Amino acid sequence: MITKQQYVEYLICTIGNYTGSNLAEHLDEVSHDVITDYLRNERHTARGLWELVEGLIQDSPEAFLLVDDSVQDKRYSRFIELVKLQYSGAEHGLVRGIGIVNLVHSAGDKQDFYPIDYRIYAPDQDGRTKNEHFSCISESPVTVFISI
Repeated sequence: MITKQQYVEYLICTIGNYTGSNLAEHLDEVSHDVITDYLRNERHTARGLWELVEGLIQDSPEAFLLVDDSVQDKRYSRFIELVKLQYSGAEHGLVRGIGIVNLVHSAGDKQDFYPIDYRIYAPDQDGRTKNEHFSCISESPVTVFISI
């Protein structure tokens, strides 16, 4: 059995490998299949992410928002609709994967980084560019660094 709290803590503290197999290696008596079943049955939303991290956010004059993109490598998948060929900085080349645009908050001086929102990059489905996903944040008084 896996809980939402365990899954969120894993995502927050994991730097590079967000796979179900990697999570299963870090939990006693939890297999990849248990994690797959959990993710299939649970609905995780950007709103839910915000509700989990809202209490951790410490705003200050040094605070900033960082927009970053990543590609979840799905090179062996042939039947996932959102998988497309795109550039991955981790691979330094093109891979088949799912693009995710992340909005991350940092208080600045504390070197904390908390994901506060995310969007699936699927231009074939929604017609949006990576920059358009978070273009509304430019109206915020918080400094924004675009790193796409």
